[in-house]
Amino acid sequence: MLNKLNQLSESHGQLQKGHGLVSGVFALMLGILCFLGVLAFHFPAYLTTPELRHSYSVDAIRQLMFWSMVASGAIALTNIVLGRVRWLSAWAFGFVALSALLGGSKVPVHDFADHTPYIGLDWFILDLLGSSLIFIFIEKLFALRKQPIFRAEWQTDFYHFLVNHMVVGFVLLATNLLVHRLFGWAAQDGVQGWVQALPFPVALFLIILVADLAQYWTHRAYHEVPLLWRLHAVHHSVKSMDWLAGSRQHVLELLLTRTLVLAPIFVLGFSKEVIDAYIVVVGFQAVFNHANVSVRLGPLRYVVVTPNFHHWHHSQDKEALDRNYAAHFAFLDYLFGTAVKSDRPWPSEYGVLGDYVPDGFFKQLLFPFRWKG
Repeated sequence: MLNKLNQLSESHGQLQKGHGLVSGVFALMLGILCFLGVLAFHFPAYLTTPELRHSYSVDAIRQLMFWSMVASGAIALTNIVLGRVRWLSAWAFGFVALSALLGGSKVPVHDFADHTPYIGLDWFILDLLGSSLIFIFIEKLFALRKQPIFRAEWQTDFYHFLVNHMVVGFVLLATNLLVHRLFGWAAQDGVQGWVQALPFPVALFLIILVADLAQYWTHRAYHEVPLLWRLHAVHHSVKSMDWLAGSRQHVLELLLTRTLVLAPIFVLGFSKEVIDAYIVVVGFQAVFNHANVSVRLGPLRYVVVTPNFHHWHHSQDKEALDRNYAAHFAFLDYLFGTAVKSDRPWPSEYGVLGDYVPDGFFKQLLFPFRWKG
């Protein structure tokens, strides 16, 4: 059973329908999330994100965990009774049973320290559930290309999603240290006072514009500086676009990009409310713009970044190479002369030209240091 589970997690092909694999994987992932949720309840000081745990309702999370356990257990039992991939369903039911034995949704939470090193387990769980429930539905409703939920290479992107979310605490800590050390001298009380006095809608527009200008030039450097391209090629190696594809990002690129994008935000001194709103916007666009949805937004696509705009950035098509760098405002690429010009509405192929980036999370983690190109 363990060998079969390892083979499933390390393979790169899509899951075939009609054999219980799809429902079995759903049940297993849900069971694992329930187990991780129980651990987070037992060790909140070390497994939950301080900024996040003050924002959500614990009672709502308990209800979510309870019904997730019910759903996972029911799917697993149904597959076992019907004789469909019993080994996979047994693993799923095992995680649900273990979660129940550890207290399930009723684990009490007592007072705990608020400034400890942590792994963002709650952020990973909530983001995975929220993103998958919302964007899988949107992708089925407005699909650009017909492809299964568990398409080829989904395991690789899921590993990236897992690691980049779990190390969010380290990334934020390292980013804050770097930003304060490198750019603390540039902060000015007068400028920060002016920024903080701006009306909320104006401040939100300004923070997105400032962040996107930093993102644009950072992103462009990843494409034009060979040493940086070694890191960024990992992100571009995805061959099927969907809500999970944007998670494929080397952890060093994640750290470097966050530092350079957050630096001007820190220097200008935006308020916490504006930064929180910006995080919601960037979180949504990062997933939506990679999604497998047929969305162009008419003339608005020349102003804001859409899935259509960003899909071209991931294309192997000649006219799309090193184009469409913006993350939020498409007009930046038109302003700087890097927007894609094509007679076709959508690109034909995705991935790195030459397809030289290996499949698999660990191989991609080591790729920038082994690549001889």
